[in-house]
Parts: sequence; C-alpha cells; structure tokens
Amino acid sequence: MMPVLPGFGYQRVPVADGVSLNVAVAGSGRPVVLLHGFPQTHLMWRHVAADLVADHTVICPDLRGYGASDKPAETDDITYAKRTMAADIVALASALGHERFALAGHDRGALVAFRAGLDHPAAITQLACLDVLPTLDMWDAMHGVTAAVGFHLFLMAQPPGLPEQMIAASADAFFGHFLDTWAGDPQAIPADIRTAYLAACRAAVPSIVADYRASAGIDLAHDRADRDAGSQLRMPVTVLQQDWGAALGFDAAALWETWAPDLRHSIVSHGHFMAEEAPADIAKEVRDLLRRPANRFSQAGL
Repeated sequence: MMPVLPGFGYQRVPVADGVSLNVAVAGSGRPVVLLHGFPQTHLMWRHVAADLVADHTVICPDLRGYGASDKPAETDDITYAKRTMAADIVALASALGHERFALAGHDRGALVAFRAGLDHPAAITQLACLDVLPTLDMWDAMHGVTAAVGFHLFLMAQPPGLPEQMIAASADAFFGHFLDTWAGDPQAIPADIRTAYLAACRAAVPSIVADYRASAGIDLAHDRADRDAGSQLRMPVTVLQQDWGAALGFDAAALWETWAPDLRHSIVSHGHFMAEEAPADIAKEVRDLLRRPANRFSQAGL
C-alpha cells in the first residue's frame, strides 16, 4: 500500500476536461495549497502539512501528470504548460470552496505556483517558491559547463520520443539519481517514501517529460511575454533557495526582485528537498508568510 498523509482525507477532483487531481485535504481555517516538486508527489509535504493543519485548511494535490493525478497525453504545447497546470490548481481550490488561498510550491510545483501568481493574482493571497528560478531566468542562467548540473532539463526539452525511451529504459536509476544527489540529508527520504516516489515516476515518464518540455517552449514564451509587459507578482512572496548563485554565477535575489516587489528571499543551508530535510524551518517560513497581509489587489478581488 502506498503511503498517505495521516489524518488527511483523499478525493479526486475534476479540474479540466478529462483531468482530475488526486488531493489530500485536512484541517480548517485559512486555506493553504502545497505543490510538490520533482521527482516527488504530494507526500513531500507530509511533515509541513502536519504542522500547518493545526490551524489551516491544508490542500496537498498531485500535479497534473504526477502521482495519482490524471496524466493526459501531450496533444499540444499547452497540455503541460504551467499556465494550464496553474489553472488546475485554481479550479481545484474553487471546487473545494476556496476562491482565495495561500500557495506554496517546491521545484516544479514552484513554477506552477509562480504562474498561478501571475495569471490569477486575485486568487493567490501569499506565495512561496522553494528552490527554483522562474523559467526565463533559469534558462538564461544555465550556460557553460556549470549547466551540466541541469542535464535533465536539456534531455527532457528534446522532441517527443527519444527522452521518453531513454528514461523509461532505466527509470529507477534516472529518478533515483536526483533523490540521491540532491538530498543534503539522505535520511530525510525514508525507504517507503522513496519507493513511492520511484513507483509514481516510473508510471508517469511521458507526462513528466512533457512537463519539462513545456518549460523549454511555451512556459518560456509566457514568461518572456510577462517580462516584456512588466507583469509582476502582486502578493507577498517568500523565496527559499540553496546558494545556486555561487556555482552558476548569478544573483538569485536580484532575479526574483524583478518579478516580486514584496519579496523576502533567503539562502538556506538545506539540500534541495528542504521540506523533508528541515520541515520545522519550512513550516515556520510558511507561517511567517501567512502573517504578511495580502495586498490591496488580491483583497479587492480585482
């Protein structure tokens, strides 16, 4: 049996034509939606969710294409666009009775959260992004031999066919590589959770690749259009990152400041899987964010 979040109820919620998300929900109070990263599922939030549920409604979905959520075929470039995945999350929250909610995302989930903040500012009261750069800035930063750390980004950006075949041929080794090398504390992902992550990824190779492929195409175009238009995140934003800049030669805080005027950016000492490695710290950061007042734009619902 796959692990679950203790005390959470599970349901499948339709969010788009032919697409339902698997979601765990518990608690009461102001809603907080937590979005997982790669190569994980909603289970990555198990410790943070257990903290926040004491006084919040906590909503932990598997993203479209991941975990036990539906995995539609990549029929066009918008199937796994972050704009589409962000709309899923807004529709999910609405179906659960929440037109406005706080949103925290890690890795791939942070890119979905970022897009939700830009596209649906009236719905997102506060926003947290963990260990990621916006897509446009990420591709600008990845250059030279230091970009080898992101080899998977380039592999999964290739046209359909080859990347799916290569990854599926050795799925556990491929996805396990990231669980092993990105973890600052290997003990933070116990055997049963690791097994669940690998099984979920093994069953979702085409949709995971499609998610990454979108980031090299349509997502980049959407970010560039917003940058050109001067679009910004209008809610309080917290960003927590490892010190990527030291290795890749960029100022992460400065990059984020162009998108988020109300920004609190912190460099942390945890590994990439920080919600699992240091859940008390991450829960505190989310709680601190929730105490920051939503700005007038989202309060007015405009």
